[in-house]
Amino acid sequence: MARQSRPSPAELAPGWPDHPSPDLAAEAARQFVVRLKSAMGTQSVRSVAALAELDEKTVREVVAGASFPDLRTVARLESALGTPLHVSDI
Repeated sequence: MARQSRPSPAELAPGWPDHPSPDLAAEAARQFVVRLKSAMGTQSVRSVAALAELDEKTVREVVAGASFPDLRTVARLESALGTPLHVSDI
């Protein structure tokens, strides 16, 4: 049986990432991206991905709301940027 694809965070949060989502998982991803973009400052996605030892495509997809960040991605970005990015209070 084929795995059913789930909607992306951006599909669940119209106005991504500027407007909240009624979906809890999408809202957690949205808040993560808001914090990530703030922590990145003027750094490019490419430079942050390299610093975090992540594929640039992975970071671009997370920022665009095309995919949910996995724990490895969250941990590496937090470590590279020196700040917590995960959401613990939705």
